[in-house]
Amino acid sequence: MLVHAHAKLNLCLFLGPRSQSSGLHELCSLFEPLALADRIEVGDAERDEVVCDGVEGENIAARALRALREHGWERPPLRVAISKRVPVAAGLGGGSADAAAVLRLAAGEVSGLEEIAAELGADVPSQLDPALSLVRGAGERVTRLPDPAPHAAVLLHGGGGLATAEVFAEADRQHLGRSPAHLDALAERLLTAAGAGASPLDYPELLENDLEPAARALRPEIGEALDALRRAGAPVVLLTGSGPTAFGLFEDVTAARDAAERTGRDDAIVCEAGRAEEAA
Repeated sequence: MLVHAHAKLNLCLFLGPRSQSSGLHELCSLFEPLALADRIEVGDAERDEVVCDGVEGENIAARALRALREHGWERPPLRVAISKRVPVAAGLGGGSADAAAVLRLAAGEVSGLEEIAAELGADVPSQLDPALSLVRGAGERVTRLPDPAPHAAVLLHGGGGLATAEVFAEADRQHLGRSPAHLDALAERLLTAAGAGASPLDYPELLENDLEPAARALRPEIGEALDALRRAGAPVVLLTGSGPTAFGLFEDVTAARDAAERTGRDDAIVCEAGRAEEAA
């Protein structure tokens, strides 16, 4: 079996205070899937095994498979081989997408997949059914939205490798963030703007990433990537997630490809955005 694990963009990311119960930051974010995706081959094996070249330590997909077994999943042992196409530690949710893809293997056979996903990581619940979504809390509150009008993205990932925990720690050091009331108000505005299927190019005033100052403090070259996309003519330029990937949005793939060439960057990735369709 071949399945895809799609990358995602944070079209915006608004940071709230830490929850006293979980210790995690409250978030308000708009996630959208990309055509860019890891490819995962699933086959029979003598014992459960997850293989992913280029990822050190235990893979979150292996944790997902183990969690399914702990919740009583009885399918015979599997070998899960992940071919990475989504840059690692780049703010694109590749690892979370891999974990969600493994959880989807047990859809209809294991109850409570949403709860299992939330235990694995903040980005995993939204990836169970990749779609444009408003994400609240620590990632566990997911509101599906209509597919947006077609558009495309240029990604400049800078090699990835920026740890999410380090960015959030720097955000705390800089005292970044907003009040819960402000997050609620932003969520309502996002639901109104995105709820009718508009392209994010139609509501750029709502697209902002509160983690950008922290990420740029740790990786100053992020600013160079953002500037390169602006010079290339991107109508909307932003940092996704905790970085370091900068992205620009365009009306279509043709415009995105032209802009990618104008950046002169060898890390540029062009892909369709807004729908989890066949991998590009």
